Amino acid sequence: MIPRTALLQTVQRALERSRAVALIGARQCGKTTLARQLVSPNSVNYFDLEDPFSLARLDQPMNTLQELRGLVVIDEIQRRPGLFPVLRVLCDRDPLPARFLILGSASPSLLRQSSESLAGRVTTIQMSGFSLGELGITSQAQHWRRGGFPLSFLAASEEESLDWRKDFILTFLERDIPQFGFNIPATSLFRFWNVLAHYHGQVWNTTEAARTLNIGATTARRYLDLLQDLFMVRQLQPWHANLGKRQVKSPKIYIRDTGLLHYLLGIRSKQELGLHPRSGASWEGYVIEETIKAVAPEEAYFWATHSGAELDLLLIKNGQRIGVECKRMDAPRLTPSMSIALQDLQLDRLVVLYPGPHPYQLDEKIKVLPLANLVEKTSDLIGS
Repeated sequence: MIPRTALLQTVQRALERSRAVALIGARQCGKTTLARQLVSPNSVNYFDLEDPFSLARLDQPMNTLQELRGLVVIDEIQRRPGLFPVLRVLCDRDPLPARFLILGSASPSLLRQSSESLAGRVTTIQMSGFSLGELGITSQAQHWRRGGFPLSFLAASEEESLDWRKDFILTFLERDIPQFGFNIPATSLFRFWNVLAHYHGQVWNTTEAARTLNIGATTARRYLDLLQDLFMVRQLQPWHANLGKRQVKSPKIYIRDTGLLHYLLGIRSKQELGLHPRSGASWEGYVIEETIKAVAPEEAYFWATHSGAELDLLLIKNGQRIGVECKRMDAPRLTPSMSIALQDLQLDRLVVLYPGPHPYQLDEKIKVLPLANLVEKTSDLIGS
């Protein structure tokens, strides 16, 4: 098992100060494994809502939960949204005999009951699959190729990893989506997901995508928002600076897990990944996702103008504006776009992340850093 010490400590600290903690993230990203390090699955304090026995115990949830003491775990909370009002009452007890760790596979906007019923009582922590920081830089190539879902990354072979991703997508479309109450044909959503994979790293055009799939623009937007709420897709929003320039105002689309992206693109091996025309876009998305995990910014954007100037990632962290460029090349050089972004966006610094081994300076405020620094020297990126 890959230790996820930092994440476990974050959850433990949150439980010390909050009456309830919501640990949310995609299905199969490791939430259950982490929760079972805090409460044994054999304990009366552990409820798995995919287990008929746990569901039966919660037929009368108030009677069952109010007797428990210590930490109580409720896994797959989205299967019983009616529990949120009960949890609100239990969290308001004084003295407080129990705290609650609830695990969910959807964003707070989709689990609306949690934000409405537990407002002021719950701390939300978003979790993903393995990060590069957890695995170490020596695992970077495999991590990029297979993605961060534990059972995909840890598979015994490339074939087993691909089979797992195929089964994951099938189960997600045929079982998980209907559980949230969405009556969407699995084939339609799969086709849409495939189109998104080809948009990976590009500015989203709803009308164009809808026309490709022969669906309405409203339907396309609904599908996109749903996949974002279920942590499959990131819509990286554009930053609008107060400039006399025409700026891009539509989001960029990224498939959050590169293992799933590669499956959807038909990439089956290391050799195919290196030769694929979307390889560069895949690496850009991988670096952006890992940077956001490592830095944990308050806000994240991209920036682009219609004249061609652009910045892959703009991070707001501790009052600083940090620009990030992702370059999959041996020795990145200073470009006009970097200089324009540095000046127009009033960046505190601009960092160019690349797969090479050596850091070097391009300009007073522009530095090239190895991707390894995300793991070993994150302070070089955020300037602290």
